[in-house]
Amino acid sequence: MIIVTAGHVDHGKTALLQALTGTNTAHLPEEKKRGLTIDLGYAYLPIENDILGFIDVPGHQRFLSNMLAGLGGIQHALLVVSAEEGIKPQTSEHLTILKLLNFSQIMVVITKADRVESSRIEQLISDIQQQYSFLNQSHFFVTSAHTGQGIAELKAHLIELNKSSHLLNKPFRYAIDRVFNVKGAGLVVTGTAIAGQVKIGDELYLSNGEKVRVRNIHAQNQVSAQGLAGQRLALNIVNVDKSDIARGDWLTSLQPNYATDRITVRLFADQMLKENTVVHLYHYASHITGKVNLLNAKQAVRNGEYFAEIILDEPLHIVLGDKLIIRSGDDSQTLAGAEVLEIFSPKRHKRSDERLAYLQKLLQAVTLDDRFALYLSTKAMPLEQLVWQEQVQETEILNLDYNHHGKWLFTSAFQQQIHQRIVDKLTEYHALHNDQLGITKARLHRLSALEQPESLITYFIDELVLTKKLAQTRGWIHTPEHRIEFNAEELQKWAEIRPLFEQTNQALWVRDIANELLADETETRNLLYKAGKLGYLVPIVKDRFLLQEQISIFAQEIKQFIEQNGSISVNQLRDQIGYGRKVTVQLIEYFDRSGFLRRKGNEHLLRDSDIY
Repeated sequence: MIIVTAGHVDHGKTALLQALTGTNTAHLPEEKKRGLTIDLGYAYLPIENDILGFIDVPGHQRFLSNMLAGLGGIQHALLVVSAEEGIKPQTSEHLTILKLLNFSQIMVVITKADRVESSRIEQLISDIQQQYSFLNQSHFFVTSAHTGQGIAELKAHLIELNKSSHLLNKPFRYAIDRVFNVKGAGLVVTGTAIAGQVKIGDELYLSNGEKVRVRNIHAQNQVSAQGLAGQRLALNIVNVDKSDIARGDWLTSLQPNYATDRITVRLFADQMLKENTVVHLYHYASHITGKVNLLNAKQAVRNGEYFAEIILDEPLHIVLGDKLIIRSGDDSQTLAGAEVLEIFSPKRHKRSDERLAYLQKLLQAVTLDDRFALYLSTKAMPLEQLVWQEQVQETEILNLDYNHHGKWLFTSAFQQQIHQRIVDKLTEYHALHNDQLGITKARLHRLSALEQPESLITYFIDELVLTKKLAQTRGWIHTPEHRIEFNAEELQKWAEIRPLFEQTNQALWVRDIANELLADETETRNLLYKAGKLGYLVPIVKDRFLLQEQISIFAQEIKQFIEQNGSISVNQLRDQIGYGRKVTVQLIEYFDRSGFLRRKGNEHLLRDSDIY
């Protein structure tokens, strides 16, 4: 367990930790010279089967970013107040930050008790409780590092707190706050394990997606075979250069594919905040700028809670439940704290009544299942994204009562809703185009559920065909009762026409077919276009047709060529299929019009490979 110590400069934080642990946390030469903690200092207290870790954060205003880095992911704090000086401005600011980060345990430690009368200490405790009512349930300890007063009692209380469970079953997540090389060992990073566990030999992802391997581990300042959530860790990693890592980066067991620059938060205001405000943001060891947009108010007032959107100037690897500190545009004043509700905030309709009602439900959704019911009520979501934003193991999600296909997770109700929409849209299409046999799966996706992933809608269409709620004829999707058929006379004529195409595998003109069969050109034209609607023929230009099977063969050849070469030109297609240039141009332009290809200059690229 990690415990943070906060308080005004020279109120005795470092001396308190030395009394508790025997370690002087003023570890940097400049700190010892100046007598204050500039960067984060660490001390460790071995207890039975574990080690308590303490972070001594700096008290000076100019070192606030280091302090905030020390608070990331930690839930227990010691607020140190000198009995001689009482509450000071920095004490108040640190206490505000602890409150805004929603610490589960804030213990108040009165230091230097040997220097004042007991009545003054009693008055100080009373003043603190009156001024900060949220500390009324906190434990107060009166101590003196010089005489040892209260140290044993404080130590016993901290040991008791450590019996709470770690978040060991979560994926490993580790915030980096230092990077350096050690002679004989190589690259070392230090930081706090937010969740999960890591072992020597494990492979982890850096924020940039690169994989690194853990060669050695120091946990709570001791050599260890593993590191656990809540511990301060130094990791010796390989397969990466120091220049590739910076303070604020992460090491995670999950692939970091979901960095975001637009999040939705529950905001806890400490100062007045306007609707659109440029701010400084602190998230673990990251410090960036951004803009806060209030969603359910024009102006935030102190101690109010609001929904807000935060647009980040740089993407961060944020997950649900993460805490942020929001400071003024000049970084001189703490304005608010925030808890992440969504990692991808929508760009439209974000202040609608429906949207705000959704956020209220999301705020009240306590369990994983509750949240998933909201996420998946109107859409399918990638399983990988859900794993990342919730920071859970994939098996934990798959054990829930939801459907999944490929990478997509969805509810049975959503599936039924989309099934019905597909059938309804196809029925509407038949009513408007009763002379057409049907449409392609790709077009049916665009008509019925364009906002949903195409691969999933194609799967739903296949389900409907399999259960005979839809039918498929030579690639065309239609309702089972929808029919376009040749009559007996037309069928006899088609039996004479089809061999002409099969003998040549060429694109034939209506006029040439009519002349060959000594038939009326108008009647022949009508028959060929009806054959096209039935899916037997394709008119590549007006009055010039190819067999559907031949079109499919050419489409497969084009796909294979583009997969190998990236694109195809008219001349390349002509060489591939052995047609003349004019008909080749007509053919490739047909593929462009149908959406199978798209033209870019003189080259043609794949647009929708699933059409054929």
